[in-house]
Amino acid sequence: MPASRTERLLNLLIALLNTKYGLRRSELRETVYRDVYGNEASFGRMFERDKTDLRKFGFEVETLTDLGWSEDDPATTRYRIGKESNRLPDVQLGPEEWTVLLLASQLWERAALGSAAQSALRKLQASGGMADVQLPAGVQPRIKPAGQAFDDLVAAIHAKHPVIFTYLAGSTGIEEQRSVEPWGLGSRFGHWYLVGHDRVRRETRHFRLSRFTSAVSIQEREQFRPPRDFNVRQELERLPELPLSTAVVDVRAGRLLALRRRAIAQDEAGRNSAPVSGLQGPETGSDRLILQYRDPEVLAEELASYGPDALAVAPPELVDAVRRRLRAAADFSAAPVPEYKFADAPARPVRPRTSEDQLKRMLQLVPFLVHNQGLHIQDVADRFGISRKELENDLQILICSGLPEGYPDDLLDIQWDDDHVYITQDLDLTKPVRFTVEEACALLTGLETLNSLPDVAEGGALESVTLKLLAAAGEEGLRAASVAGPEVAPADAATHALVRQAIESRAQLHLTYFSPQRDSVSVRDVDPLRLYSLDNTWYLEAYCHSVEGLRNFRLDRVQEIHANGRPAAVRATPAQGVPAKLFTARDDDTTVTVQLTRQGRGLADDYYAERTAELDDGGLVADIRFGNTAWLPMFVAQHGGSVRILEPAEHAEAARAWLAASLARYGG
Repeated sequence: MPASRTERLLNLLIALLNTKYGLRRSELRETVYRDVYGNEASFGRMFERDKTDLRKFGFEVETLTDLGWSEDDPATTRYRIGKESNRLPDVQLGPEEWTVLLLASQLWERAALGSAAQSALRKLQASGGMADVQLPAGVQPRIKPAGQAFDDLVAAIHAKHPVIFTYLAGSTGIEEQRSVEPWGLGSRFGHWYLVGHDRVRRETRHFRLSRFTSAVSIQEREQFRPPRDFNVRQELERLPELPLSTAVVDVRAGRLLALRRRAIAQDEAGRNSAPVSGLQGPETGSDRLILQYRDPEVLAEELASYGPDALAVAPPELVDAVRRRLRAAADFSAAPVPEYKFADAPARPVRPRTSEDQLKRMLQLVPFLVHNQGLHIQDVADRFGISRKELENDLQILICSGLPEGYPDDLLDIQWDDDHVYITQDLDLTKPVRFTVEEACALLTGLETLNSLPDVAEGGALESVTLKLLAAAGEEGLRAASVAGPEVAPADAATHALVRQAIESRAQLHLTYFSPQRDSVSVRDVDPLRLYSLDNTWYLEAYCHSVEGLRNFRLDRVQEIHANGRPAAVRATPAQGVPAKLFTARDDDTTVTVQLTRQGRGLADDYYAERTAELDDGGLVADIRFGNTAWLPMFVAQHGGSVRILEPAEHAEAARAWLAASLARYGG
């Protein structure tokens, strides 16, 4: 959709919104379509396509006819859009409700629903104004979606398109192509599951996203109708947890302290346990560990990352899973390097922007400016997640748009000469468009997820803002129930409470911390700054006095923690941005160029890629900064064929050697 079409649709919308009795096709052709060439038949087809596009945005175009005449007669048929058509109702929120809503919107961070959540917030700001609130220390939870497959499935669920993907069945270990009508997506037992109708097996099935072995292909030419009474949360609650199984793993002496801490005694596993009995002893220089696990794929991902330092011995399904990941990583690392070119601009969100995005943004921009007069133009661009140049392009189109007559008073009047944006003529675009189903899903699913946090769930703000948003979202709010978020409550509530209290009282903490990348334990004194999470894994952002810089510590890797009696330093401040980044950039970081498959392209967002280049197969090449390059081979092995290193060459070669040594332990 070129920019001229964007402008035409905007002018058509304004014209149909600002007519009481409706406009005939001839009037629209002479005004809105005056620069469009072609005969009457081609104009008619264009007009019908434009009406369809407006309906996609939620604006229902009414058809009016003079009494006694037929709709087939263009001379007597008129068109209009009701003033309140698809307008978001006013939603008035108090400071406590805004606090809860901000927490819910930030749960999704850099996933597709994160963009939808920010878009919904802008609509609410334009609808009722936003109170000046500050997020509480220690309560910044986030949801970590399952890569690109998550975004693709959410889009397919809401558009009601079937999907095709390759899946590794947990019960049989067989990899098969599946054709599924996706009904819902949710988190259970720490994993994301798709629930839908398997077209081949003709029954409802659950598919764990970590077992997808291909990208998700959306069948956009087909649609399905989900069951009316489907509830993804109820469906996932019936899903039984996998039973505990026993694994045998040989670990090189003195290595993998974290894995050793989880090992159990053989008598605890059972002396007659099949995976343990009847096996040859470990090779010289290795220790045998007995581990318990529920899912072989989860343990295989961890063991693959350890490379030659760990060898899965039993059961066979675990051995095969580790070998398959290492082989996929080695094959990808040895493949020819594709041609690619980085864009001149910094890395942008993975999904390319379209003119439909631009029109949606404009429909938010006008009411936002009406209710936020005089903002600096860069502040407005930052609010909408675009560059200043993109915003100015939007404003240039807007000031040329208006009523069909085209007089000065009939055009949108926006000024930004002094870099502060003012709007004095809004042409009845003062209210934002209703929530899309993605926007409703992002906020309502986020609010429901916060129910697991006692500090947030207590009091009535969470319940009241949920009810208000359900009322405002209407039908889209009901459809939003197709996604269910994970539990975000911390596993160790006592440690979480201790750290939060230290943040509020600005007290220094003394902690003993295990680092898996360095495979070592260290003792630190830190000034705690804030807590945040990925699902129910919580992190502490703190100023570390040992390294004299900001660091992030996983709470479940803190072996001991207590206040040391000293106050936190005044100079320590959190890193910029909310929510906090999991990785803090440093001057001595190494920029690494990696290639990501379509399946693994979400890693570019997870690791804050500085620039990206699109590939023809749907993958990406990305520049990512790493502080500890010794960890890179583990990073490649862990993701089993979804990522490889291109530059620097020595790090690419180190990863290939690591993978070769790892496969050698499994027979090559």
